[in-house]
Amino acid sequence: MSFNIALSGVNAAQKDLDTTANNIANVNTVGFKESRAEFGDVYAASLLAGGKTKVGDGVLTQEIAQQFSQGSLQFTQNALDLAITGNGFFATVPEVSSRDFSFTRAGMFKLDANNFVVNSNGDNLLGFPVNPDGTSASVALSTTVPVRIPDSSGSPQPTTEVDLKMNLPAGDTALDPADFDPADPLTYNAATSVTIYDSLGDSHVQTFYFIKDSTSAANEWIMVNSVDDNLVDITNSDGTNATPTSAPAAPIANQAGGNTGNAVAASRLIFSSGGDFIAIESADGAAQTDSKLLTEALGATILANGSDPTQDITIDFNLTAGVATPDEPTQFASAFEVTSLEQDGLPVGRLTGIDIGPDGLVRATYSNGTSEPITRVALVRFANDQGLTQQSNTQWQESILSGEALAGEATTGTFGDINSSALEQANVNLTSELIDMIIAQRNFQANSRALEVNNQLNQTVLNIR
Repeated sequence: MSFNIALSGVNAAQKDLDTTANNIANVNTVGFKESRAEFGDVYAASLLAGGKTKVGDGVLTQEIAQQFSQGSLQFTQNALDLAITGNGFFATVPEVSSRDFSFTRAGMFKLDANNFVVNSNGDNLLGFPVNPDGTSASVALSTTVPVRIPDSSGSPQPTTEVDLKMNLPAGDTALDPADFDPADPLTYNAATSVTIYDSLGDSHVQTFYFIKDSTSAANEWIMVNSVDDNLVDITNSDGTNATPTSAPAAPIANQAGGNTGNAVAASRLIFSSGGDFIAIESADGAAQTDSKLLTEALGATILANGSDPTQDITIDFNLTAGVATPDEPTQFASAFEVTSLEQDGLPVGRLTGIDIGPDGLVRATYSNGTSEPITRVALVRFANDQGLTQQSNTQWQESILSGEALAGEATTGTFGDINSSALEQANVNLTSELIDMIIAQRNFQANSRALEVNNQLNQTVLNIR
């Protein structure tokens, strides 16, 4: 019997050494959780045996229990490196269409060839669908989908409106609009440009020229519009193409672009002696009360790439006629200044950055200036973490002992927070492991010595004559 007792001690010490060696070997494994060998004594006695004199039958390895304490964080430069501070796990699947869930704390993620977020093993990270405002559409594990970051943003959006706010210099010398030539800066007082987009997402440059009119009353300016150096008529905001007249905004001879020789309808801006805006007039002499003008259709000459030739652009000054407000066009004795110049068109955007918040919301930014919420990284927790079935690659699966996987959002309940550009290191304390290794080695030696002593005693008995 003593042989078996000592042998069980040797086996237990070996198991302890193996567990410690595995912890030490994985000290640099991201998301690894250390294990602890747990032992129990073996005691067996029959009903009529003398319990007071029973010694015991050795030791038994009851469980190799993993310890899910928090590991320290290592910060990186990769936004897709994710670490959890809390009790949650990332959920992954081996294939996009698979529902064979695995759970991990290792957050070394990257984009694959199809822009899905995967780990080093090729498993897809799962997230919750989100609404346009970034709120989660559902937080059930059954509704999670593989996280995919689109490399482009939607379809092009043609420019329909340009918002313009500026100050025109009151002290500038008045010029004759009939001498206007967009190629000669001496024939106009100021100009500003904005990039606009057609229905195919191609960019064009729309330029506004301002001429202080010497042929009319003081404080009146002519505004001429061009797109890609082609002068374009300005019409009433209701879309009617007013016939150019001599007043109040005389037609300007088109001296550039594809319509050379034709007249172009301009617009007149009228200011008070105090520099406040009074009225805006289009080429037919009608005062505009809605603070908007409209260009004629840009046409196939300008939009020669096959985009929609009927595209026209509203010019909105955001005016309040007769009322001095800071956002109106002004004519003060200061330099020409554009205070706002915005347009509503967008080209196709290309992915330029990824941002992941503590709540797991993944937001992608694109080259066209848009930022879109893509998904929310799903977190999962269990009633009994130590009941999870361990797999390779620092992954676990649900079991009867662990309880059902409960999905939720980061920063809620006990799921924890998600840290972008960080990785959770193994929770192995190397100093403690080295001490445990020495203890296990001593236990092994002591049990080996017990085997040796038992062998010597048996040999002595066999040598009695």
